[in-house]
This record gives sequence, C-alpha cells and structure tokens, in this order.
Amino acid sequence: MAELLPHDLAANLVRTLLGFLAGVALGFAARRGRFCTLGAIEDAVYARDTRRLRAWALAIGVAMAGLVLLAGAADLDLSRTIYVAPRLEWAGALVGGLAFGLGMALVGTCGFGMLLRLGGGDLKALLGFLVLGLSALMAMRGLTGVARVSLIDPLALDLAPRTAQTLPVLIGLDPAAAAALALAIAGGFAALALAHEGTRTSRKLLLTGVAIGLSVTAGFAITGVVGVDPFEDARVESFTFIAPLGETLLWAALATGIAIDFPVGATLGVLAGAFLAARTGGEFFWEAPDDARETKRHVFGAFLMGTGGVAALGCTIGQGVGGVATLSVGSFLALAAISAGARIGLWVLVER
Repeated sequence: MAELLPHDLAANLVRTLLGFLAGVALGFAARRGRFCTLGAIEDAVYARDTRRLRAWALAIGVAMAGLVLLAGAADLDLSRTIYVAPRLEWAGALVGGLAFGLGMALVGTCGFGMLLRLGGGDLKALLGFLVLGLSALMAMRGLTGVARVSLIDPLALDLAPRTAQTLPVLIGLDPAAAAALALAIAGGFAALALAHEGTRTSRKLLLTGVAIGLSVTAGFAITGVVGVDPFEDARVESFTFIAPLGETLLWAALATGIAIDFPVGATLGVLAGAFLAARTGGEFFWEAPDDARETKRHVFGAFLMGTGGVAALGCTIGQGVGGVATLSVGSFLALAAISAGARIGLWVLVER
C-alpha cells in the first residue's frame, strides 16, 4: 500500500484533518443539494417523484466506480472494512435496519440529515444528535450492547472458507472479473439515475449525487491510502453517521485522554460544511421543537436510530452508499431493511 503520509504528522491527525476537509465538502454539497434519504423515499411514495432516489443511486454508482479505481491504482485493501468481513451479520442488518428506518421516519431524517439541519440552526437536530450519539455508545459498549451481543450477534453466519461477503467473492470471481462486475453494476446505478429526464436535466441533483459518491470514495482513500501508518492496524472506513456521532461526543468529553481520528473529523467537517452552506445561502434560522409531543418523537426516533444503526453496522450513507459500493451482501440487506423501516414509519405517521 502506498505510503503518502507526511513524516512530521501523526497518521491519526492526517486522517482527522483530511476527514474534516472532505466532510466540509460533503456537508456543503448535501445541504445545498437538499439531499435527504427519507425525503427521497417520501417523494417516491407520496408524489411518485423518484428524482432524489435516482440521485442517491448515482452516488452509489460513483462511489462504487471510485473504489474500483482506488483498488487498482492505489492498492486499497477493502478487507479491512467492517462491510466485507466473512461473517454475515444478517440479523443485525435486518433488525437493526428496520429499527433505524423507523427511527429515521419518526425524526424526519437520518444521522447525516441531523448534522445538515443542525448546521442550519435546528435545535431539534441538536437534541437528536445528543440522543443518537449516546444511544450509539450504549449499543456499542453499554447496556443495550449487552442485549445486542447476546441476542443478535450469535445469529451471524460464518462464510468461511470464503474470505469476504462481497458478491464477487461469493460467486468466485478473480480480481479482474470482480472489478469488471463492480464497474458494470456501478454503470447500472448511474444508468438508473440518468434514465429519468427529471434527474438528467437537474444540475443540482446530478452534482449532489456525484459529490456524495466522490466524498465517500475520498473517505476510503483517506483511511486506506493517504493516512496509512504501517505500524498501526487502523480500520479502513468512510463516512457514516451512527458510531461517529457517539465517538464525537466521547472525544468532546475526554479529549485529553483519547486520540482523535477520521470519524470525529468527518462529523465535525460535515457540520461545518452545512453551517457554511446555510449561512451563505441565507438559510440559517434558530428553530426549536413545537411541543412536547414532537420532542418525544425525536427522542424516541433518535434512540432507535442509534441502537439500530450500531446493530446494522451503519446508516443510509455508511451502509447505503459506502457499504453497497463494496458489493457487500450485508450492506444490501441493511439498505433494504432501512428502506422498509422508513416506509413503515411513514405509514404510521402519515397514513394510519
């Protein structure tokens, strides 16, 4: 793997600083492009408008193609991500994904969307951020984590002797054929997006989809190529907004005792980018919950997202873009469950 690390700066600081810069670009682009996964699902269900869903597909296609190019040109090792391990956590993907999707509907957005809204002055998003981050920490290392480890983790499938849970590995393709398959699927996602005239002619949607896909690719490049230290065993990861929100809260409380790394830099960068977009676009307004009922819905929804997102190993960006871009079977399961949970939540809130 290429070593592009400056000799006078620690690897974790390189990953943090570059993660912050990439996060600023991602937050700015998503806020300006009004990228919202739940909003895209709502548009498709109630307005029969699939343009924002197609922009999401474009982001997946761009990220997938970017990973193929990184693997070929920079020797990116995706086996060090949580998405492709040869242990298929299907129960976590399904149960956690459903809980995350339901919570997303109750809150009105995902963890990524919370940061975008918080950058615009939404205090409801601040409340959701705090609850989601705390519940994610609980699901990773606390009380709800005990239930997850006892009830969900034992159901995982060991796919050995397969070395990964990606489609090419499960099919048995060699590296060249695997890259060709990934590029073909990436082209399919891009074609799905561009087949719709409304998406094809919307510069904002196209630029937003491409920007999100490139940002996810950049995250993998930062943690898997540029910020690599050969003397440490750091995980290769990209943008995701469940565990990193909890890690950001933990770092804020214990900064002198724990090292900062990419997840915290990326989270703060997205928040800064969203704030920059809101201020320069005249969209920054302080906003508070309307009443106790709305506050209760946000708290419960954020708890479901934090707890379910840890079980599902990610969110609509982490699993839905980054994970799917690796062709992980678990990521496809998680994305399907998140979408189903969001649809159920919308039915409860709107149609019931």
